[in-house]
Amino acid sequence: MTQQMTDSNAFLATARRVIATEAEALARLGDHLGDSFAEAARLILDAPGRVIVSGMGKSGHVGRKIAATLASTGTPAHFVHPAEASHGDLGMLGQGDVALVLSNSGETPELADVIAYTRRFAIPLIGVASRAESTLVRQSDVAILLPEAPEACGNGIVPTTSTTMTLALGDALALALMEHRRFTPEHFRTFHPGGKLGARLAKVADLMHRGEALPLVAETTPMDQTLITMSRKSFGVVGVIGGDGGLSGIITDGDLRRHMSGLLDLTAAEVMTRDPRTIGPEALAEAAVALMNEKKITCLFVVDPAGSRAVQGLLHIHDCLRAGVV
Repeated sequence: MTQQMTDSNAFLATARRVIATEAEALARLGDHLGDSFAEAARLILDAPGRVIVSGMGKSGHVGRKIAATLASTGTPAHFVHPAEASHGDLGMLGQGDVALVLSNSGETPELADVIAYTRRFAIPLIGVASRAESTLVRQSDVAILLPEAPEACGNGIVPTTSTTMTLALGDALALALMEHRRFTPEHFRTFHPGGKLGARLAKVADLMHRGEALPLVAETTPMDQTLITMSRKSFGVVGVIGGDGGLSGIITDGDLRRHMSGLLDLTAAEVMTRDPRTIGPEALAEAAVALMNEKKITCLFVVDPAGSRAVQGLLHIHDCLRAGVV
């Protein structure tokens, strides 16, 4: 038991040392950034083509993530493996593109053909490395230097701090470009239609019921007919349409209970709750769920946001839950 506690303490001590070392390096990176970062961003913004990211080994793994982050935030990008580039994939790099090449040492042999290709065909090159005198930095149109910082492994062998700084630099570049492009959550959803993220960014219009599925009656509709509509449509609610064609009220189970005495002698207008809560079709489904939870309701009629209150759809809480919006 004592040995187990000793091991646990050692594991935690190492983990905290690694995290502290990398956190300090990230702070140093933030302070170290300068004009070259802004120049790199402008170079990418001005390019009509894509950002071609390349790197070898751990830098390559980081490069794949940077390319994916760029692509998903409005900057077209893809990753080219430097070894594959030397065997035909250099054709993926063309006029109008920008190369973003990653190498901690700046001397990675496998990158030589990529660097030479950009120089031969005048393709802008952004180099990220930690040595100012390295080949990559000297050949780059824009060079971003990583600050001096020890690797978290303690002996300088395992790429840890350097890859963390490179990854953070890629995130910083992607988000700086995203904000400049005024990239919205709606744009983001276009590239993330699936999974939890896609569900969070789904719009009401994506999930709502439309057309013949909608439970709607006129204000003058007798309640016996209103109850038939309510039963057939199976939403537990009916929307009541006024003379102007807009939603004037709704009828729920609660309204029925409040008017049990002589219910069938009444019209929809006499039973309905006026001016119900509604939502627009372009609102995020997540916002609709929040509103339904706040008001303790299960449905929202979707109306024209221009002010006519014309009914465009109906959103039920179950639709949101099925889509993963919670």
